[in-house]
Amino acid sequence: MAVRPILTWPDDRLATQCAPVTGPEDALIADMFDTMYAAQGRGLAAPQIGVLKRVFVMDCGWKEGEPTPLAMINPFIMAAERAEEIGPEGCLSIPGIMVSVSRPRAVTVQWTAPEGDIHMADFDGFEARCIQHEFDHLNGMVTFDRLDEIARRTAEAHYKEMNT
Repeated sequence: MAVRPILTWPDDRLATQCAPVTGPEDALIADMFDTMYAAQGRGLAAPQIGVLKRVFVMDCGWKEGEPTPLAMINPFIMAAERAEEIGPEGCLSIPGIMVSVSRPRAVTVQWTAPEGDIHMADFDGFEARCIQHEFDHLNGMVTFDRLDEIARRTAEAHYKEMNT
């Protein structure tokens, strides 16, 4: 399909709540996978390419040699483990910046697959972190929004310095 340009922060579209998907999105999903792999990412949400729809793709295993591509349409986090874990996160829309983000270690997610089937599954570890990161994008959030005020100011200043 096609590699699309990835929006970078502070583009307003990255802060926009996305609309539910109402029909097939095969071409969009194919483009999203192509774009994610070309950018060396492990996840990509539709708003990151300027499409304000509730869909994201991920592949947490491909860099280690075992591809695990997954597309989630209209995902919903049904449950999250109470205990949180702090871990590093990068974002294709905030290139060059890694921040420490606290997130639940495990989540239960319901989503529609590209072929229209509804799925529900439990995810933990890095997959759970990736899902929550991409889910945030669908709700108009980026990693900066998960930081306390001081950490956010520091990360934003570093990002702006890198891009001036």
